[in-house]
Amino acid sequence: MRPIKAKFFILALFTILLNLGITTAQDADPLEGRWNLIVSYEGKELPSWLEISHSGRNTLIGRFTYAFGSARPIAEVKKFDDVFYFSIPPQWEEGASDMEFKGKKEGDQLKGEMVYTDGKTYQWSATKAPILTAAENPEWGKTQKLFNGKNLDGWKTEENNQWKVLKGILTSAAPGMNLVTEEQYTDFKLHAEFRYPEGSNSGLYLRGRYEIQIADNKGLAPSSILFGGVYGLLTPNKMVAKAAGEWQTYDITLVARKVTIVANGVTIISEQNIPGMTGGALDNNEAAPGPIMIQGDHGPVEFKTLEITPILN
Repeated sequence: MRPIKAKFFILALFTILLNLGITTAQDADPLEGRWNLIVSYEGKELPSWLEISHSGRNTLIGRFTYAFGSARPIAEVKKFDDVFYFSIPPQWEEGASDMEFKGKKEGDQLKGEMVYTDGKTYQWSATKAPILTAAENPEWGKTQKLFNGKNLDGWKTEENNQWKVLKGILTSAAPGMNLVTEEQYTDFKLHAEFRYPEGSNSGLYLRGRYEIQIADNKGLAPSSILFGGVYGLLTPNKMVAKAAGEWQTYDITLVARKVTIVANGVTIISEQNIPGMTGGALDNNEAAPGPIMIQGDHGPVEFKTLEITPILN
């Protein structure tokens, strides 16, 4: 083949391959993407999360977060005509049976049913997770104290509340209720000083939806379900937890989905997008403002300082 013809042949082949790639991208399966689910369970509306993506040419895979626990992998999302199926093994659910899901796309929603680990069937529906746009140069407002060092003003409490203020320290001495701010926020910087006893476990929920794990994990390898992780979704680049009983700090910046976490003075997660809600979230209405929630239903924890700096623009 002469050099000029070879060049034209290569150019034509490249154009064909490029067009094929564009066609493939345009023909993405309508199930693909991130979906916020609501499971109707025993009179409750349980927020959950589903992600579906391509693996190779034809296989659909995914991740799923139930109302509690961490995101878990879906080995395959199987399709038969307009109906899809997937199953996941139990995590913290009672029973040994897999959770089984069946659904179909109806308009811009997914709808279907879930067979729980106890064999009972529940209905669910899902909408596409919203696109959250981060401000490039956010302007910050005045820093506010979430905890005033005296009482629980500004926090929602219930009759069985175990949270107390002891010598200026916000204290949960035993598992009980979570503590939720009355005010809601969009984007913010959050500063927290906390400590916990040996073996304890707690967390801070941003907008009530994304848990930053607080746990006694000094010396362990970093993990999304351990100290400093966005529970089940984002793993810190380093484990910087101190020993139980020592005061520690988080400085967290959340703008849209983009989160930066500085733990004990070290940046362990830098401007990473949080894919979706974590287990235990109050809701999955991600486009709306949300509160700060302290996990109090696991282990003992204390807070000396809790301050928030909300965005202005």
